[in-house]
Amino acid sequence: MASLALTSSLNLRLRPVSTQKSRAPAAPKSLHLGSRLRSPIKNSISNSHNPLSEDQIQFASQKPAFLLPAPKRVPVTVASASAGASAAGSPAPQPWQGAAIKPLLASIATGVILWFVPAPNGVSRIAWQLLSIFLATIVGIITQPLPLGAVALMGLGACVLTKTLTFAAAFSAFGDPIPWLIALAFFFARGFIKTGLGNRIAYQFVSLFGSSSLGLGYSLVFSEALLAPAIPSVSARAGGIFLPLVKSLCVACGSNAGDGTENKLGSWLMLTCFQTSVISSSMFLTAMAANPLAANLTASTINMPIGWMDWAKAAIVPGLVSLIVVPLLLYIIYPPTVKSSPDAPKLAKEKLEKMGPMSKNEIIMAGTLLLTVGLWIFGSVLNVDAVTAAILGLSVLLVTGVVTWKECLAEAVAWDTLTWFAALIAMAGYLNKYGLISWFSQTVVKNLLVFISECLLLLNFSLFLITVCWWIGSFLAAVIRHSSPPLLLFHYFFASGAAHIGAMFTAFLSIASALGTPPYLGAVVLSFLSNLMGGITHYGIGSAPVFYGAGYVPLAKWWGYGFLISIVNLVIWLGVGGVWWKAIGLW
Repeated sequence: MASLALTSSLNLRLRPVSTQKSRAPAAPKSLHLGSRLRSPIKNSISNSHNPLSEDQIQFASQKPAFLLPAPKRVPVTVASASAGASAAGSPAPQPWQGAAIKPLLASIATGVILWFVPAPNGVSRIAWQLLSIFLATIVGIITQPLPLGAVALMGLGACVLTKTLTFAAAFSAFGDPIPWLIALAFFFARGFIKTGLGNRIAYQFVSLFGSSSLGLGYSLVFSEALLAPAIPSVSARAGGIFLPLVKSLCVACGSNAGDGTENKLGSWLMLTCFQTSVISSSMFLTAMAANPLAANLTASTINMPIGWMDWAKAAIVPGLVSLIVVPLLLYIIYPPTVKSSPDAPKLAKEKLEKMGPMSKNEIIMAGTLLLTVGLWIFGSVLNVDAVTAAILGLSVLLVTGVVTWKECLAEAVAWDTLTWFAALIAMAGYLNKYGLISWFSQTVVKNLLVFISECLLLLNFSLFLITVCWWIGSFLAAVIRHSSPPLLLFHYFFASGAAHIGAMFTAFLSIASALGTPPYLGAVVLSFLSNLMGGITHYGIGSAPVFYGAGYVPLAKWWGYGFLISIVNLVIWLGVGGVWWKAIGLW
């Protein structure tokens, strides 16, 4: 050590005196990063116009190593600097970005357990394996360890990995028109919100009919129903257009959340807009994201498609009756204390004046919507299917710049919906091809017949009613088991309408058909009820979180009135709707 110290001391004394001006001591070499290392991209850009780059200049100005002064050795400084650098450079712990572990394990466990359960008699092994993957995917869609599209894609991957389905079979539904129809409808919704046409329509209704509280409610209800065919996301309609409008109208009328003035107008208006949004979602094939899934499952189960016009024609009468009855009923049993709203039309007119005349993009959007909906209505006469009409409409929006392709690519919900739609359709279709659906309906119907018989005896129906109206009673029993008020809560174990339909629709349609219900009628009615039964919960499904989150309606009243309105809707759609469906030849 002594010799080492002596050598270092001699080296320092014999070092030539530098002719350069004294500079501040440089950072230790081990910590010094040249500008090239600090920002290579910046250097490459800044040097792109110089014939001789900074690196070349540095290289040319370098001296031979023996002429350079020996570097200072400051071990204490290096150590402290290293410690400081490591302390300053230590990254903060990042939150977990992957799947939710418990829901993921629940989904995997469901599939693994069913996979190793012996297949029942009458079910092939390949069908049972596909069922285990399908139910595991449904559990994943319910619990959502990942976004729906990711869960569905993993389900398809499991089908291919286990050789349950070929790649072509697993991804065959991406060529199905129904998932693309709903994705294209999301692109239309982007144009509606971007151009402000949706807001203009709503303000126009309010300015014309909003002078009373009841008229204000009806103006919002029917403007929302008018936009429903073009905006397939109930949450987008509620959160993007109507909730801001409703809140501003409530505030203008002196009704605020949390200060005791909720009952002036806001409580009734929020509950009315929410309850009618589930009705408008039932009225059109493209009014709710899961509706096309029900239509496709119908086609794969009973080989009878439900077209856009077929759906609208069957739903229009009971839907309009519900849209008229529900706001009036809530106005009677949960009335606002403010009966007139003169400030609402004034506010709407101010908003319209601020918006000015219709812009070019709004006019193009309105014309494109009329063209597309017209082709949806008269497509069967013109031999133009719904997807072709939607592609034509989107092409007009893209060519005119109302919607850009970049905006379409950024519409994550559309692509996510396309993915899980196609996955569920493919798996459900092959379950039917493998004979599992027919086996299920034939097996379950035996137990259900016993249940129905016991119910009929308990209710003391006459023998004539049992024999003449057997299929009606059987269908109602299937409907009641699927969506009746005493069992509505089962619906809310599902985080989305798609999860509910994917898990239950095919099974209950098979049961209803096996009991003698006309299959097409059963499919249409179950499709409607799958929307209407979303009127209770304050979470998860449709626009419930948006309207409940505004804070105007207490939870107990939300559930209580929602339960009552669900019964009213059930009576209207099975009563008035039944007469209408008989009149149009649905049964």
